[in-house]
Amino acid sequence: MTLRIDIGGLPSERVRFAASPLAELTAMLHVLAEPAHHPQLAGWAAEVWSGLSPELAERLREAEFLWRSSQADFLIPARPRPTLAEELDDVDRIDDERYVTAALVPTCGTDRGHLAAPSPLTDAGARERALDLAQARGPGQETFAERLLEDPAAVRARVRDTLEQCADAFFDTAWADAVVRLATDLRVKNDLLKREGLGAALASVSGAVTLAPDGDCILVDKLQDRATTAHGTGVTFIPSVFGRPHLVVVHAPGWQPVVQYPVADAGPVEPVPLETVTLRLEALAHPVRLRLLRTLARGPHTTGELAHTWHLSPPEVSRHLAALRRAGLLTARRQGRYVRHTLDLPALTTLGTDLLAAVLR
Repeated sequence: MTLRIDIGGLPSERVRFAASPLAELTAMLHVLAEPAHHPQLAGWAAEVWSGLSPELAERLREAEFLWRSSQADFLIPARPRPTLAEELDDVDRIDDERYVTAALVPTCGTDRGHLAAPSPLTDAGARERALDLAQARGPGQETFAERLLEDPAAVRARVRDTLEQCADAFFDTAWADAVVRLATDLRVKNDLLKREGLGAALASVSGAVTLAPDGDCILVDKLQDRATTAHGTGVTFIPSVFGRPHLVVVHAPGWQPVVQYPVADAGPVEPVPLETVTLRLEALAHPVRLRLLRTLARGPHTTGELAHTWHLSPPEVSRHLAALRRAGLLTARRQGRYVRHTLDLPALTTLGTDLLAAVLR
């Protein structure tokens, strides 16, 4: 499955790599809301929670729907600014219609198609549909949606004030450390973009982000088939220290495409494509292949040996072995007249973490 960003004919200067304080704060807030997604930051999250005032902790819980399961689009700026205050000023300039729709999408757990015109701010039927969706998600979501639709200005002011309190409580300190890594990453990306072109820059972003062969689309390996366009606006890539393993993409109609990607760790972090994970799950779903793997786990075997062990015909075994090889679960090595098949234990061992990474991406 792929999210496609159409960049056909887009001038090179419209592809930007830049750091965003607001996007990084959003990534931090997601860590605080979902620490299980980020075990490497569990200690940081626990320390932050322990140091928060009761009032700020309650505020974060009341508005967490803006960044918990997915992020409201206005929290990932298309035009990053040097300071959090400047980016919050830009958010203030968004009209109520766009702000409320963007806030309701993660709150209601739906896409914009369910929140299309007429506006829930002005149409009673649309308002009820939005509240029904929020209610289905839980009482907290329903309460937040009710307040947002009743008095968007008050909720907007409260959300901004909450984010400003986060700056004093923990963000400023964390940002001072993160910005060094972000600056290093941006130097690499912008240098690659200048010297080797967009394809090389995207390759350094993530194995899940590629340039289509014709150069007209950026392809992002995500769990949905979607499409958007960067024509007339451009596309922005924002590095994140706190965002791993997520690859966040703003792709809604009316919003400039933005990709927030995790900066590289010191260790190997190349993501396994979703297609590979799917192939492996499909390969393992067949009972005959599981039997073959049990035998191969004890050591290399030829096709004939496997056929004899499990009372199967060699052609049938060959077909199953081919499926396992396509999934990257086997290696084959010729020894004289025979080809011995070996189970790739690391690939099988990491399947659980690869699946989790693909789902969280």
